[in-house]
Amino acid sequence: MALLTAETFSLQFNNKRRVNKPYYPRKALLCYQLTPQNGSTPTRGHLKNKKKNHAEIRFINKIKSMGLDETQCYQVTCYLTWSPCPSCAGKLVDFIKAYHHLNLSIFASRLYYHWRPNYQEGLLLLCGSQVPVEVMGLPEFTDCWENFVDHEEPPSFNPSEKLEELDKNSRAIKRRLERIKSRSVDVLENGLRSLQLGPVTPSSSTHNSR
Repeated sequence: MALLTAETFSLQFNNKRRVNKPYYPRKALLCYQLTPQNGSTPTRGHLKNKKKNHAEIRFINKIKSMGLDETQCYQVTCYLTWSPCPSCAGKLVDFIKAYHHLNLSIFASRLYYHWRPNYQEGLLLLCGSQVPVEVMGLPEFTDCWENFVDHEEPPSFNPSEKLEELDKNSRAIKRRLERIKSRSVDVLENGLRSLQLGPVTPSSSTHNSR
């Protein structure tokens, strides 16, 4: 597997709200690790967007081309610089439904157009289809750095400081994602209330305590 340069990792997984000068495009990059349940050596790789072909679609096609043993279970972990768009979210859900022997987890460094309702719906669709989407934190950034970056040439930055910076920035992004997820819970609760035919009496309610 061709490894990422330290500079590419630093620039593309940069999760600051705004890019400092000199400006550069923050591209879509996907790093994946496929681990067989039998303990065999994991398969790793990374993909980026191509014209009319998002990194997530290239990832799906890559996994399909491997001809995996359907009697074997696999854990697949993806690290993305941007969370999936609505179209890719739908295709990832269809992919996982068709490949029951895969367990997919997605971690994103940044949320893509997180304020738009259809992008939020895409994230919720994934989470509701047993494809958890989370924001990368220190463990994920560290794993990505250790397994997908070329360490032969020393980087122009301190890796430990860079990872701590990424983790610090991720906390606000995690809160945004949790707010998106909590809205779906509110919608569900409101829907259940609207279906209720009468007031809930104390005898019919359930009290939980610790």
